[in-house]
Amino acid sequence: MDIMETIKEQIESNPILIYMKGSPDQPQCGFSAKSSQILMSYGERFSYIDILANPEIRANLPKHSDWPTFPQLFIEGELVGGCDIITEMYESGELEPMIKGAAEDTA
Repeated sequence: MDIMETIKEQIESNPILIYMKGSPDQPQCGFSAKSSQILMSYGERFSYIDILANPEIRANLPKHSDWPTFPQLFIEGELVGGCDIITEMYESGELEPMIKGAAEDTA
């Protein structure tokens, strides 16, 4: 499977997916740490892909999503954005119904 197909499959098969540096338990940058902490605060299951351990994904995901930086959050197949957008949506209350809705769809 080609890397772009792999990325597409990952996004389609994971209702809440964050591409980040490191893991939620051991993030490797401040933006990934903040973003994963926000996701964990909702108490819902989410998937992550460590782009540092997957250099091919790191190199090609920005082409797929048309978003240059990491982390990148996808909910139900749609790009939400990076740390700044995740933080803004968390603070405004917009993110919670999206997370809860995606989590309910998998229950």
